[in-house]
Amino acid sequence: MSNPLKLGFPVKVLGNPALKSNDARRSQSNPHLRVSLGYLSDIFDYLVKHQISMYRMSSDLAPYATHPDMPQFHSMVQDCAGDLATIGNRARELGLRLSFHPSQFIVLNSPDPELVRKSIWDLTSQAEMLDLMELGPEAVMVVHVGGVYDDKIAARQRWVETWPTLPEPVRRRLVLENDDLRFSCADTLYVHEHTGVRLIFDHQHFWCLNPEGLDLRDALSSMLATWPSDVRPKIHFSSPRTELRQLARKNRKTGKAETVNVAPVWTGHADFVQPFEFISFMRIADGLEFDVMLEAKSKDLALIKLRPDLLRYAPDVAARFGLYPAQQKALEGEQESLMESESA
Repeated sequence: MSNPLKLGFPVKVLGNPALKSNDARRSQSNPHLRVSLGYLSDIFDYLVKHQISMYRMSSDLAPYATHPDMPQFHSMVQDCAGDLATIGNRARELGLRLSFHPSQFIVLNSPDPELVRKSIWDLTSQAEMLDLMELGPEAVMVVHVGGVYDDKIAARQRWVETWPTLPEPVRRRLVLENDDLRFSCADTLYVHEHTGVRLIFDHQHFWCLNPEGLDLRDALSSMLATWPSDVRPKIHFSSPRTELRQLARKNRKTGKAETVNVAPVWTGHADFVQPFEFISFMRIADGLEFDVMLEAKSKDLALIKLRPDLLRYAPDVAARFGLYPAQQKALEGEQESLMESESA
């Protein structure tokens, strides 16, 4: 393997709560992409310090840039062309793999053409940012197929029919992920066959939704094969939350609020990555190359916890990520230090 596989995390940095992922001020305060890029630069410093080479940027990096009622923000991305080029150059120099995962409100298969139009506008803005950063084809925007709308086959077909209407920068950056409730790996493979869109394999979603009974390695291999041979694919990995949940509900008989115990929902993400589950998956995937975006709720802390776990329990898997026994003590110390600062 020419280069170690990368581990990444999304958006929020928990190891240093002072770091902001985007300018979240309300419109009255005139938030700006330029402010967000300053925050992003600080996050880059954090990534370098902790030797993390993959990061998902906030989908709100350019605040209100596509808000239909706020035209004063619409030129924001172009106004920051120079700033985007500068930070993109820094990302390339640092070897950082960056991406976006637009919000759940981005729906390309809706029967409502206005919602589709707005979704395409948002995607166009994010693709423009990636292009102005001059990032390679590995810098993608991840979306889901969307809603079922009472007819899954028709809904899937609408996504296929929307594809050729997308601007070229969007088609070039867009990738499609299997989800946990509506559209399986088989569904996304169907969409790929009819569009050529690259696919993201999500491990937890695969186990939550696989009515076709696909074999894990076969599904993974098929989805990785949708990427060009010169671009390393990436996948998503998370462990299901297993803890008992406590919910506040109204008692139907008394009408009073009460706390009830509820079993876990397997679509929920755990705070950390269960190392033995991850190790087992990576051994099933032996010989396949892909970077891994960890979608644990503890974000960077989960990544920093997983690395010494891999060295302790599976040095063979750790080596695929460029981790070796000589690093064990330092990585354990880093994890303990961050956890102590987070709980302080």
